Order: sequence, then C-alpha cells, then structure tokens
Amino acid sequence: MASGVVRFFRSFLGGSLRGFLRGLMRAWVLIVPLVLALSLIRWGQLAYFWPSGYQASTTDITSIVVQGFRFDLKVSAIAGFLLLLVLPWVSSKAHGRIAGFVVFVYVMLSLVNLHYFGFYKTPIDSLVFGLVEDDTAAVLQTIWRDFPVVWTLLLAAGLTLASVALHRRMIGHLQPDTLLQTRHVAVRLVLGIVVLFALLFAGKGTIREMALQRQHLTVTTSQFLNDMVPNGVIALKYAWDSRGQSQNLSDPLVGLKAMGFESALAAAEVLGLPHGNEAEVKAALAAHPALPTNAQKKNLLFFLMESWGAEPMLYQAPNFDVLGRLAPTLDKACHFNNFDSAHAGTHPSLEAILFSTPITPLTLGDVGRKPIPWAIPNVIRQAGYQTLFVTSARSGWRDLNRVLKVQGFDEVVDANTLKEAYPDATLGIWGVWDSYVFKYLSKRLAAQPTDKPLFVFVLTSTNHPPYDLPKDYQRVPRDMTLWKGESTSDTLIPNLDSYHYAADLLGGLVQEVQRGPLRAQTLIAATGDHNVRSFGIYADASRRYLMRQVPFVIWGEGLNCGTQQSMPASHRDMFNTLLPLAGIAGAYVNTGRNLLQSSPHGTDPLNAPRAMFFTGDARNAQGLWQLGNKNSFVCSAAKPDSTCQFNALDDQQERARYALLDWNVRISLKK
Repeated sequence: MASGVVRFFRSFLGGSLRGFLRGLMRAWVLIVPLVLALSLIRWGQLAYFWPSGYQASTTDITSIVVQGFRFDLKVSAIAGFLLLLVLPWVSSKAHGRIAGFVVFVYVMLSLVNLHYFGFYKTPIDSLVFGLVEDDTAAVLQTIWRDFPVVWTLLLAAGLTLASVALHRRMIGHLQPDTLLQTRHVAVRLVLGIVVLFALLFAGKGTIREMALQRQHLTVTTSQFLNDMVPNGVIALKYAWDSRGQSQNLSDPLVGLKAMGFESALAAAEVLGLPHGNEAEVKAALAAHPALPTNAQKKNLLFFLMESWGAEPMLYQAPNFDVLGRLAPTLDKACHFNNFDSAHAGTHPSLEAILFSTPITPLTLGDVGRKPIPWAIPNVIRQAGYQTLFVTSARSGWRDLNRVLKVQGFDEVVDANTLKEAYPDATLGIWGVWDSYVFKYLSKRLAAQPTDKPLFVFVLTSTNHPPYDLPKDYQRVPRDMTLWKGESTSDTLIPNLDSYHYAADLLGGLVQEVQRGPLRAQTLIAATGDHNVRSFGIYADASRRYLMRQVPFVIWGEGLNCGTQQSMPASHRDMFNTLLPLAGIAGAYVNTGRNLLQSSPHGTDPLNAPRAMFFTGDARNAQGLWQLGNKNSFVCSAAKPDSTCQFNALDDQQERARYALLDWNVRISLKK
C-alpha cells in the first residue's frame, strides 16, 4: 500500500513537473521573438523620427537601446509568466496560435506608440483613451486620412509572420515539449526552479536593483531619446495607471505624496502660504488682491484656438504670411511669446483652463454633473456676466453640452446650432468651418445689451488634422526658405494654410471690435490648446523650449503690457491675468500669476517666472525638467546661459504648486 502511494506521488510529481517545465520552456521560446520584434520597432522609430542635423553621443544611444531592451524583456516575460496558466497544457498547434496572437498584439501596440509619438511628441499617454471618449468615428476617419494605416497593418503582419517563423524554428531546435522528459524528477525540479526564477527576474527587469518603473524611462538628458525607451505595451500600462489615478478622487493625498509632500500644510509652507490648517490653505489658494473700487466690468472674449502652436509666428513676414489680418493687430496687443500650453490635447487643456485642475479627464463622470465652485465660468457668472460657450465642433464631444451648462455657461453654441443659423454651413469631420463661429460672434456682439457684460469662451476646430479647408479659401503662397523649423512633416504646408485660415478669422474679429462701439469695454484674449506634430519633434536641446509653446495674446484699449512678455509662462497664468483686467472678482484658484504686474523680484514662489505643463513638467528661463527628477533637466532656452543647471528650489516650489492644485480638486470633489 505504502509503495503504491509513493509510486503514485512520484508519477504525479514527475508529470506535473514535466508539464510545468514544458510551459516554462514554451514561455522562453515565446519571449525571444517578442523581444526582437519590439527592439526592431524601437530602432525603426529612432531612425524614422531622427531629426535632420540632430547629434547624440554613442553612449546615450547605447543607453536608450539597452534600457529599451530591458523594458522589452520585462513586458515579454510578464506575458510568458501569465501564459503559464495555459502553456503547460495546450497542444503544440494551440501553442503556436497563442504565440502568433501575442506577437501581433505587442507589435501593433508598439507601432501605435510610434505614430502616437509622431503626433503628440510623447509615448502613449492617457490621451489615447480619447479614441472612445471623443467622436470615435471622426477620430478613426482622421487616423485613416492622416496616417499610413495600410502600411502599418502590413508591417505588423510582416513582423508577426517573421516572429512566428522564428518561434517555430526555435521550437524545432529546442523541442520544449520533450526536453528533459526522461530526466530524473530531482533534475526537473531544480531546472524548473532555475528557469522560473529567470522568468521572474526578466519580468522584474533587473536582478539586484528595484524593478523597472516609470522613472527608469529617463536615462539621458535628451527627452527625445528618453521617449524612445518605452515600447507600446509599457507605455499603455503607464497611461492606464495615470488614468486610474485621475478617475479616483477618494484619496486627497495622492498628488501630494507623488510630489514628495506628506500634507497640504507642508506644500503650502514651501510656497509661503498660510498653513495653520487645511481650511487656511484652501482659503489662500483662492485669495486675490482687492480690485480698485472704480474697476469697470468689461466684456471678455476668450479664444482657445485649435492646434495654434507658437513657432509659425516667429517667422511671420510679408512673403511668409501665417497670420493674415491678425498680424497688424499685434503691435497694439500684449503678446506673451514664451508661453506653454497646459497639455498636449484639446480636452485636457480645456479642463485645466476652466477648472484649474492637473487631473484629467475630470468631468466625464459624476464630477461633471455637479457645479465646481471655482470653475471659471461659474465665477464669472456670479460676477454678473452672461456666459456663452461657442465652438465650431459638436458639443456632444466629451459631454461638453452637458458639462459646460452645469459649470456656469448660460448657453452652449456648437456646430449644430451654427448649422441651423447658417443653412449653407457644411458639417465636416469635426464640425462646421470656423468662419461660422466668427459670423455668429459678430452678430451676437452687435445685439448684446450694454447693461449686461458678456463672457464668451470660443473653441475653434478647423486647424486640426486632416487640415481640410473650405473650397473658397484662397491659399497664400509662402517662401518656405523662411521656415527655420523642421520640415520633415508631409502635413507642414497644409497645416500652415489652416493655421493662416484660423488666425486670419481671429484678426478680422479683433479689427472689427477695435473699430466698433464696444472697443473701450471689450477685452479679447487668445491662446492655442496645444502645439502640433507638423512643426517638428524638437529633439535638439536648443529647440526643446518650443515643444509646448503656444501664443497668448491680449487685446484691449489702453493696455499696459508690463515687463513679463518674454518670461516663461503658461496656461495656468491666463485667468489670473484676465479676470482682474476685466474687473472680475471671485473665488477662482490661484493657479498662476498675473502677467501684467511688474516683474517679480526676489524669490516670491507664487509669482516666479516659470511655466508648468500639467503632466508634471516645468520650465524656467534656463531649461525644463520633469518635476522631482533632477536627471531629466535639459538646458533649453532661446539664449542659453553658461551656468544653466537644475534648480532644486524651483523644482520644490513647482512640485508644491502642482501638489496643491491636485489636492484642492481631490479634497473638494471627493465623494
């Protein structure tokens, strides 16, 4: 009896070990072609986007190739480890099909990451989920027209077939299904443990150090090279993590701890704010200097211009016209020419501007159904204004038609409204042409009662891929030798045309207001939601400061533009500047500084001349960096300083500012 039990146990143990070892060997046979395919795509991506004239050391290139290989090994080993649930037990034929499917998914994700980098100048991030949150049909149509979809699918198929062929060849040589089949149980046990630990360490990405994490994507001082490190799988994983964090407001300390602070009080202390308790901190975030007693409320027209990057304006000339009727208005305006967007996407920038939030998407769920007290339109409406949102796009995009009315807009006018008002308007991919927005505004301003100030927030859409324009638009010839930026994009010229179209329309309205009866009581301001891929990758350090830059321009009678027009600033500073100028008081959040005040002196952390990109990057007069990451600092300025280096105090203060903005949203809106 006892001997029978022993034989059964040995047989069971031996069979189980044999199956487990077979699964482990199958996993490793799958990992090798996966790693090779992902590495090939990275090398191709590096070559495809390498800017003309860009120089990088062999050491830096080797570093990103090696680090990329480690991440490729990590995600491939994780796939192998997860497949241990099935690989030991399926047939050889099923094993091959599983391998082919996994390879195709990994390859396709990395090719998507390649094109995503080309568009957003960053690996896949949380904006990728806009595919299902935006007008999905319009997004897919744009992708089809603007990207080599067929060639990408053919390349994915080719890489998959090549990887599958390599996989079969390795199976033929290694024969993982029969390997060690006749070996002693103890030998199989030892080998199983060794191979399993090898798989685990591969999934960790290292043997001695901490597991590969997001911070390990930074391995050089070149952001362009660092962006080559993540494959599509790991980039999507980190994007998902970021999105999950933005959707869960239950823990108000998440952002504070991510920025290195244990509490809001500690962050407030760094900024010199009252910090006796959390109530004091919240009050300080919305405290503003008193307005003059004779302050007059003015109409405020604010334009968020689609894809309105700053670089084309640098080369504006009679024979390189990108501004049209806007050009002659700039000498009467306050033009802030060292200015960054909040995000690389329209909706995140829109939320950052309107709701003072680094957390996005914020309003797609329950949060958007309840008034946010400090939302800009809410504050302005409470100040006695009529509030109007106008866009040439469809307002059903991202639920704007629902969200904006809850957050303080009396009316939302979109492509459908404009189509009804102007039956000749054509509904295109994203909406109607921007010209109908400006026709509507001209008519609306003329009819506005003089006793009711008006706030209009305008979102344009025509200057968007695929850069279609009305048939009656007269394209402007340009001397392209005057374009001093990168010229590798095949959409550069169409983009400059649509850029001119939008800017010219804005210039026409500015001129109309400046000549009309409302000129003394109307302010106009305009900025871009983000830069675009057509204008370059900005890999070279000397051009890096341009990557996130958009214009910010204010028009108004008798403006004193101050001394900050060339200092680093960003979207967070706009309404801290515009609301006092328009005579509007209220409990809006101090996201930034008033750009019309005198240049800050000393070390005032709240008014220091810095810009913030709300994904966690900051920029001062010398360079830019990722918050909390000293090694990410890159000297990048129009006039580099020989003493350019990472400033720990700047970093600490910007981390505190970012952390408090995050905390304010979470502590106020948590369920």
